[in-house]
Amino acid sequence: MRFTMRDTIRAALLLTAVAAATPVLAHPHVFAEARLDVDVDAQGNVSALKHVWRFDDLFSSTVLVEFDKNADLKLDKSELQDVSRTIYDSLAEFNYFQLVTVNGKDVAMKRPDQLIATFEHNQLMIMFKSEPVEPLKLAGRVDFGVYDPTFYTAIDFVEDTQMAVNDMPSTCARTVVRPDPDEALAQNQASLTEDFFNDPAGTDISKIFATRLELNCKS
Repeated sequence: MRFTMRDTIRAALLLTAVAAATPVLAHPHVFAEARLDVDVDAQGNVSALKHVWRFDDLFSSTVLVEFDKNADLKLDKSELQDVSRTIYDSLAEFNYFQLVTVNGKDVAMKRPDQLIATFEHNQLMIMFKSEPVEPLKLAGRVDFGVYDPTFYTAIDFVEDTQMAVNDMPSTCARTVVRPDPDEALAQNQASLTEDFFNDPAGTDISKIFATRLELNCKS
């Protein structure tokens, strides 16, 4: 069977490859700049997370080459829908790279209704919105972030303002946490098993390296 460009893209989106055996040596192959908006309702519950990812030029050009069926060097509406479906289906297994916890415990998120892909200034952008399965009250420590459990894709928030909270209650304090990889390893040494170092993609411990928006809220 011939290995096509689409297979290459799906491999990146499905994150089936890891560049090295340990997180210290592993390095990403796909890069994206992100924005995350946390919407809060009048009752102080998180109503939605809104994600925007802008991918690097190399990956964007690869997507363009593969999905530009009529070879006009642009992606029309139907081609972008094909991109959207591919990414939407591929990221489902990974909960769309979302990190949401309350006092360190994972919060279940609904599958987004849809994912929208656009191509602007020669860069692929994707946008989607997700909601908590159960009401998510802002109380205690609530963390939000985006991370790739296989280290294949680096999704970065360049500025702290790219992690925002809309209508944040006055009882909450907001902090953007950017973990130092060496410190994260040292602080979590007790929970890092041999399986993690042999195959970090097979665990979810990689989220300790993710940039996250931390909200500390009084009840």
